[in-house]
Amino acid sequence: MATVMPEGEDLKRAIKWISTSLEENPNQSLIKLVEQAVFKFDLSPVDNEFLINFFKKR
Repeated sequence: MATVMPEGEDLKRAIKWISTSLEENPNQSLIKLVEQAVFKFDLSPVDNEFLINFFKKR
């Protein structure tokens, strides 16, 4: 099943930022990282849900 990639540049940067953070410390809370990314990259609630689902499927 193909993963739908986000269109917004901020969302793409958030995915890279979260991925890097998880690589550096895999024991971090995904929910907390997503919350930080939402504020850091000024994302919408829809983007928030996308990020949670995207990383839970990985």
